[in-house]
Amino acid sequence: MSREKIISVFGGSTPREGSPAYADAQRLGGWLAEAGFAVATGGYTGTMEAASRGAAEAGGHVIGVTCAHLERHLGRLGANRWVSEEIKYETMRQRLNHLVEKCDASIALPGGIGTLSEVALTWSLLQTGEILRKPFVLVGDGWQAALTTFYRGADGYVPEADWQLLEFAPDVQSAAHRVTQALMEN
Repeated sequence: MSREKIISVFGGSTPREGSPAYADAQRLGGWLAEAGFAVATGGYTGTMEAASRGAAEAGGHVIGVTCAHLERHLGRLGANRWVSEEIKYETMRQRLNHLVEKCDASIALPGGIGTLSEVALTWSLLQTGEILRKPFVLVGDGWQAALTTFYRGADGYVPEADWQLLEFAPDVQSAAHRVTQALMEN
């Protein structure tokens, strides 16, 4: 019996229902679930909640990877209501490693420092071969602008082959299509 493929969706905790970022993440979660994938997020608010909600409303399996340290630090009470399976770790490092390592593909939506950490760790582990090559799609102009600036300013520290580990998508629909297409081929 083969297991359901898991897509980790990274993104910020600040978007609220009614915002364009929330709506995008909700649509993304729905499309991924409709394509037959489980959706894993950090399990809390913002785009994590929205992607979870979209997947749950489409009948998909939603994994929320949460962290006791973060809940103590920020006073959060646990996973959002759309999570069907919560995996709780003690530390942020454990949570981050799970989200990056235990998936078949990753999609990064706009976000803050936490999302940047997920992007950097995913890219680094792909680059070193510590995790197998898999689809890694970054959504929106912000990621492309920031990482292109980094790549061009790195003066050869980032080889072209490592740059090719990243894929950029202009919107969530393109990201969902690219991940779905790549995983259906494998």
